[in-house]
Amino acid sequence: MTGESHKRQMPHFTGQPLILMADAQDWDADTIATVRKYALQNAVEYDGAGQAGSVLGRLLGERADLRGRARDLKELVESEVAAANQLAASEGVEAARAALAATNPEALQRQKQQKRVGLKELPEAIRGEVVLRFAPNPNGPLTLGHARGVAINSEYAKMYDGKVVLRFDDTDTKVKPPLPEAYDWIEAQYEWLAGRPADIIIRASERMPVYLAHAEQMLSGDFGYVCRCTAADFKQLRDAREVCPCRTRSVEENLADWQAMNDGEIAEGGAVVRVKTDLELPNPALRDWPALRIQHTAHPIVGKAHNVWPLLDFQSAIEDHEQGVTHIVRGKDLMDSTRKQTLLYEHFGWTYPQTLYWGRVKIHEFGGFSTSGMRAAIENGEYSGWDDPRLPTLAALRRRGFDAAALRAFWIDLGLTQKDISISMQTIESFNSSEIDARCERRSFVRGPRLLSLDASGCSGGPGTSISNARHPDGAVEGSRKWELGD
Repeated sequence: MTGESHKRQMPHFTGQPLILMADAQDWDADTIATVRKYALQNAVEYDGAGQAGSVLGRLLGERADLRGRARDLKELVESEVAAANQLAASEGVEAARAALAATNPEALQRQKQQKRVGLKELPEAIRGEVVLRFAPNPNGPLTLGHARGVAINSEYAKMYDGKVVLRFDDTDTKVKPPLPEAYDWIEAQYEWLAGRPADIIIRASERMPVYLAHAEQMLSGDFGYVCRCTAADFKQLRDAREVCPCRTRSVEENLADWQAMNDGEIAEGGAVVRVKTDLELPNPALRDWPALRIQHTAHPIVGKAHNVWPLLDFQSAIEDHEQGVTHIVRGKDLMDSTRKQTLLYEHFGWTYPQTLYWGRVKIHEFGGFSTSGMRAAIENGEYSGWDDPRLPTLAALRRRGFDAAALRAFWIDLGLTQKDISISMQTIESFNSSEIDARCERRSFVRGPRLLSLDASGCSGGPGTSISNARHPDGAVEGSRKWELGD
């Protein structure tokens, strides 16, 4: 066989049946027809410069059954795209359009994707029954990062005539202890940003009997156990997928240790309560994860009422169920929390809420701030307070003149993309300018003023003449500014 006879025949798009390519026998007629449809469509849309990558993406979007064969499809797609582009180049784009209309007229109606307005719909949401939650740690006031949770959750509640639970996750008495005044700050800041108070307000520290009761139920049901291993020893066993010796103890033994933990008879670090999971799970963090630990430090709100405190994944999971939360919107960095809590829900026989995620957003000007870090810097005198204009707190942004509606609009416009992005404060400032422009007076000042002598004799009216400008160029703000020329 010669090299010439081995060359691929290019398909031609005439009124006659299309000539199949050399490797077409590897694909069924429906697949070939679908590839051809998108190749012609792409050539029409881009004036004969269709791209194989775009065509492959559209194909796999329609044919999920082909996604596992994307690499094998490459040659077929490239050939069809080349043929469609060749037709557009030799006979004009209208010829490609006619070929597409002959077989797939509906493909000519494809519209370019419209920019999304507002948030995407929640899955399995029933109007009037949606319950969401916003759950900050009250170790400081809300920040620009928290604003995302307030804006998104309150907007979804508005969309579905639902409710938002403002839950203070304050069951850590030692590492990130609550700041007593932060509770009131956060309630007020939530209302300012959301435009209305939260529907339900809960302090987890005041709900401790609920969490302790569920922990005891877990131990009694033998899907949890008290672990007396050191953290280092348990990690070694977990990573090796080996059973912790504490795991096989009886329910009675676990309940006895549980009582000792609550009575303060075991020192901090001497025991934890773990949730039993499959030790063969690929992610080590999910294997027998810790649910409750001992902390003897007094809590700022409830004092020394408890010696055992739940870790966040356990406390949050129990409270979400107790409050009937239907949808959780959280950062993608908390996907492991979802997996842990789902395993716990399976033990209790509960259905886990629908969960949506967002990616990280880095603000260039505020790259390295944390609430605990800001708190320490304020105490050290580096900042004047939580509303210091250099900080990314809502108090500071409000002091700088940022409008609540502008911050809401920014986060809602960004939506729930899981892509990590980095932006400048200029982007947020542009939202603020759009929001407040129509109602803002124009103010002026002179930096480094110097006294000048002006000859006003040539002005209409002479010395003593006044000049006035409207306070807003469009007249949206009543009144004017006046300057008088001295004698």
